Amino acid sequence: MTGILFFVLSAQAPLTGVAGTLPVPLGLGNGGGAPAVYLVVGVMIGLFSVGFIAMSRHVTDAGAFYAYVSRGLGQPLGVGASQVAVLCYSATQAGMYGLYGVVVQGLFQKYASLDLPWWLWTVATVLLVQMLGSLNIEFGAKLLGALVVAETSLLLVFAVYQLLSGGGPQGLDLAGSFTPTAFFAGAPGVALTFAIACILGFESTAIYAKEAKDPGRTVPRATYLSVAVISLFFAFVSWMFVSYYGSDKVQGVALNALRKGDATAVVFDAVSHTLGGWATDVMQVLLATSLLAGVLAFHNGINRYFHSLGATGILPGWLSRTNRQGAPYTASLVQTLVTIAIVIPFAMAGADPVITLLTWGGGVGVLSLMLLYLLTSASVIVFFRRTGLDRRPWNTLIAPLASIALLLSATGLALHNFTTLISASGATALALELAVVAVFAGGVALGYARRGAGPARSGNPVPGDSVTGVSASA
Repeated sequence: MTGILFFVLSAQAPLTGVAGTLPVPLGLGNGGGAPAVYLVVGVMIGLFSVGFIAMSRHVTDAGAFYAYVSRGLGQPLGVGASQVAVLCYSATQAGMYGLYGVVVQGLFQKYASLDLPWWLWTVATVLLVQMLGSLNIEFGAKLLGALVVAETSLLLVFAVYQLLSGGGPQGLDLAGSFTPTAFFAGAPGVALTFAIACILGFESTAIYAKEAKDPGRTVPRATYLSVAVISLFFAFVSWMFVSYYGSDKVQGVALNALRKGDATAVVFDAVSHTLGGWATDVMQVLLATSLLAGVLAFHNGINRYFHSLGATGILPGWLSRTNRQGAPYTASLVQTLVTIAIVIPFAMAGADPVITLLTWGGGVGVLSLMLLYLLTSASVIVFFRRTGLDRRPWNTLIAPLASIALLLSATGLALHNFTTLISASGATALALELAVVAVFAGGVALGYARRGAGPARSGNPVPGDSVTGVSASA
């Protein structure tokens, strides 16, 4: 179980979740109430996991949402889910590229006196990732593990120091972060969006079922423990940053940093003041490597979808072609072109990549993910009602229904605050929301058109949808 848990946690990119995205819920969301959101999301995802794990005992196709939805609700809806998953990962990856460009731009400005636009670093890295993908070169798991341990350790040292020293100007203000009033202050939907994004990938524990000695016990424990550890980690660390600035001042600090285009200053300034300037220097480099590992993982995950859907005949067959290195080069090229097509308009418009590309990509990614979770929970209920393979009420009915209720509530909050999240007009927000619906509807239509295709006909594996499984080897 320890090995499975490590692979899942290693893909969460904790420094990206804290230094890169925490300033957004602090500044645009509910401010000091952000830490409580991670706990609520942990409960919501924990309930979702109950049904997910129950179904994983009977659906062994690498834990893909495509397989779960297909088995429960039919192949057309499963194909729709696969397209939404591709959108989810593509949008999230694009958002990460925006943040990555800013971070690398700052590093070269500081250490090499080289001032180039953020998008140039981003496009260069997109091409580098394409080359690595085409050559089938991946980061080693040991290197990734060392980087994750280093970034997690720095964050925990800061957080523990703050805890033991009693926090900042208002002390350890529990009420300022963990009460209903704090949770619903401002725009909690923004905080929910980024909290959900931080737990993306937990479901990949099911991928390792065949490698575990006792998957019936190991996989459920690893899944529940990973959700608990991730949500508690982000709640604790974010609470310490809120305590450092004060629950009534942190929103102003974060909003000011976002407006200046220097979102990471919220975290780096606090860590530098607490641990010394060396810690910030190290964290800046670790944040860049963390983001690079993340975009590589998403690149490989999206390739896996395109390649498998091409192999099963759902998408054009040329997407399944591989080169001499065994890499899906056509799928890789397509998704590289898609990524550049997403990034370039933001560069041409002179848009701030954090306030626009990161938040827009993260928003679309999480809305897509919520739809996948809802479809999967519904699939669990239908699958077990139809097959009778598992008659435990809690696992196959009550918990999935509870997760659906919480997911719908969270989605409602996210939609209500979506304009605030993307800092754009209502028309832009509606267009991004409808994009998720359109991709799903198009996928369902494609599923009906390709009803004869798929894993049952071709014998090919269904698309995997876990970036964690990829980044564990990345």
